Amino acid sequence: MDAIILAAGKGTRLRPYTETTPKPLLEVQGRPILDWIIGALPPVDRLVVVVNYLAEQIESYLARQTHVKNWATVKQAVPLGTGDALMSCAGQVTAEKVMVLNGDDLIGRADLAKLAEVPMGILVHLVDAPENFGVVFQHPDGTLKRIVEKEKGLPSPQLANVGGYVFPKVVFDLKLPMSPRGEYEITDAVAQLAARGGFHVVSANYWLPIGTIEQWKAAQTADISPAK
Repeated sequence: MDAIILAAGKGTRLRPYTETTPKPLLEVQGRPILDWIIGALPPVDRLVVVVNYLAEQIESYLARQTHVKNWATVKQAVPLGTGDALMSCAGQVTAEKVMVLNGDDLIGRADLAKLAEVPMGILVHLVDAPENFGVVFQHPDGTLKRIVEKEKGLPSPQLANVGGYVFPKVVFDLKLPMSPRGEYEITDAVAQLAARGGFHVVSANYWLPIGTIEQWKAAQTADISPAK
């Protein structure tokens, strides 16, 4: 299995801290967020990190880290969404299966290991404010039925899309539509594969989003041992 980490964003909600440091390299309890993520990965043959903003800093970190020896970066020249970031890695993935993660959240090591066991799947976590997340609905057999984005009026709690996926290599053969906001969405790749059946919904026991200054500061004193 290979792994892709999406780390091209500017982290605008974390300014001014991200004006000189890319969001994935902000530290949580003495370690860069990206270091926590890579350190929690199950064994992978190759790591590909999608970069853009302050890319040279991320590349410098990758050259120093000792978690994965076989790594590469892919520059997303124009930020056209998570789906575009995924597809930009087509020439870099050699394994028959690839794990894809956002470069700004902490996920439990055991949860990523569980995700790695399925042929294709999406990682979810219960949340009490579903209108702020992509919400996942599943069939009785535990496979994906559909994802709705930040829909109002849903009762709590709901299963939120954590931003962790496992795809078969055939994901790179898909043609993604441009969304109404002018981007290509990784969830459209999920939907196309789920329509073929057998796209597993995998529950995560630990998920720590770090999207705002408040969340980042709270993470400094949170229990993050499951991500070790």
